[in-house]
Amino acid sequence: MKNSKDDGSGKNPDGQEAEKDVLAKNPDGQEAEDDIFNLNRLRLTQNFADGISVKKVITTVPVRKPDHQDWNWVRKEEEYRFQTCVLNLKKDREVFLVDRELWPELSREIVPTTLFTCITREGVLFLWPIRLPSRDGRHDHWNRSALEAAGMAEEGWIRIVSNTSLGAYEVFKANGEFPRPEWPELSFGEIIKIAFKDNFIRDLDHIVIRRLRGQV
Repeated sequence: MKNSKDDGSGKNPDGQEAEKDVLAKNPDGQEAEDDIFNLNRLRLTQNFADGISVKKVITTVPVRKPDHQDWNWVRKEEEYRFQTCVLNLKKDREVFLVDRELWPELSREIVPTTLFTCITREGVLFLWPIRLPSRDGRHDHWNRSALEAAGMAEEGWIRIVSNTSLGAYEVFKANGEFPRPEWPELSFGEIIKIAFKDNFIRDLDHIVIRRLRGQV
């Protein structure tokens, strides 16, 4: 006996196409597994975030001294620090890496420096430049106290605050038991490339050198 709503032609008595289910179902009334709109495949689960893998990509590494309000940790391994010569533009607060072949020509501009790998409690990676002692071993109070602070920061979180009356940095250690830092999976060479990708002086025609020489 035919259904009064379907004469077997796929149309209802008014000549309209009979409606079909949007979701295909198997004989038990369940959604077919091969249906692209299968709700069982699309349903959000409580632990959905566990299956999503996200990796932080570091594209910027500042070269600067620590901010006085930040807690900082210095990476202890020797391979994560480097002694070289840099050119400081104090007015612009920029630090430039200088090719070794230019050091004799720029001896009055460059500064022998140790670059320390450092990170804040918020996870901001940066390079901390500290000036090396002069050839006679003399070191001003600012840089000597900064070097001492970097040594303390190898073992725990510290803050440094400049004290102009003292003529040096004061160091403060964290009282709380904070977790150790999580270092990004980057080699020191990769950190250097990111930090100085736009601040590497390789020839005397560099705009910074021309500006210092009054050529532009």
